[in-house]
Amino acid sequence: MKIGDVSFWYADMGLPQTHRPALSGDTSVDVAIIGAGFTGLWTAWYLMKEKPDLKVLVIEKEFAGFGASGRNGGWCMGTFAWKHDAYAAATSREAVLEMVKDLEATVPEITAVCAAEGIDADIIPSEEMMVATIPAQLQRMKEEIAHRRAWGDGHRARELTAQEVAQRIHIPGVLGAMVVSGMARVQPAKLVRGLAEAVERKGATIVEDTEVIAYDAGRVTTNRGVVRAPIILRCTEGFTAGIKGHKRDWLPLNSAQIATVPLPPEAWAKIGWDGHELIGDMKNAYCYCQRTREGRITVGARGVPYKFASQMDRNGAPDAETIRRLTAILHEHFPEAAKYPIEHAWCGVIGVPRDWCATVGLDRDTGLGWAGGYVGVGVSTSNLAGRTLADLALGRETRITRHPWVNRRVRQWEPEPLRWLGVHLMYKLLALADRREARLRGKPSRFGALGNWITGRH
Repeated sequence: MKIGDVSFWYADMGLPQTHRPALSGDTSVDVAIIGAGFTGLWTAWYLMKEKPDLKVLVIEKEFAGFGASGRNGGWCMGTFAWKHDAYAAATSREAVLEMVKDLEATVPEITAVCAAEGIDADIIPSEEMMVATIPAQLQRMKEEIAHRRAWGDGHRARELTAQEVAQRIHIPGVLGAMVVSGMARVQPAKLVRGLAEAVERKGATIVEDTEVIAYDAGRVTTNRGVVRAPIILRCTEGFTAGIKGHKRDWLPLNSAQIATVPLPPEAWAKIGWDGHELIGDMKNAYCYCQRTREGRITVGARGVPYKFASQMDRNGAPDAETIRRLTAILHEHFPEAAKYPIEHAWCGVIGVPRDWCATVGLDRDTGLGWAGGYVGVGVSTSNLAGRTLADLALGRETRITRHPWVNRRVRQWEPEPLRWLGVHLMYKLLALADRREARLRGKPSRFGALGNWITGRH
């Protein structure tokens, strides 16, 4: 089994053999973007599309797509994963519903850009299917469907019976499932690397192996020189804590995955899954799975959720216990896969704001902007964030710059050891809730709600 090496997605396509040139010294540009993941690259792409004569520089510490953009579960969702009412409290219900519509449109937008730019990212239009295997999960599923219908996603979410689920995929013990339409499965490393090349074709510059040490109005200080720009956009998502002055802005929450070897046709004949749905479950500590292009199963879930003082690994290597738990989830939902070995295990971090609500903005006085805090739905949300940042940087007032996440700021996370204790306590409570629900087979456990409340997740 290969462990780490950034992610399976790079094993699938090959890690970059060479990096783009690093910054060669002091320079001046119109827009400097920190971070060459989905957010930074989408921002650069839309900036160059709207104003091809701009000098746009994307600054990357490792290589384009090194972070969550090249490690995630490949769920292109176009939907919320945070609290609609938190946004509505600051603006209005109508404003949130408008944002829901624009988020839904990100999936066809990404697909269209890939087609136009010749990016082969294994995109397959599909649906999300969140399965329930015990009564508590079924109740939680019904509540989630009702919530989505109340906030503009009702036309996308519907309930399937156990029999209807069985017609699509064989998962033992299923009582029902929530299906959400309008989504797509992608190979994320192919998408982010293809997007980086598209950004360069449009005329922007990407420098790699260039670490941002600090930045302030008009100036980005790196280990390779100083970049001066009137507009500086921070697009570092889960790696934000590594920049001076931002250690407590967004918490780097760890998530891990495994990938099986390609399963033979006889295994797929028993499993089903011909629709390539994005499969998850309604546990408190949920999982996320996909069927890959070549017939593997990937399974993701939270591993060691958070490292003390916002520390991050460099190569995406999960611990043995995390791999064991992920393998147990694989065998629980897809027992036929237990006959075949795990080929790769990896992990990475996502950015989590204190209120678990994504944000994008630009301070007009300083020229400093930011976007991120996607809490796990960044593949599609980063596209809307990039378009929004581009409009803000160009000084445009548009439909999307009026959305409720624009210029939304929240308080920082608590100092250590409080945030380490809080996050680890949350996940222990979620695990405890899942065990109690499985044993008692009753209503949802209050331990799940308590765990989420501690860290502001719900």
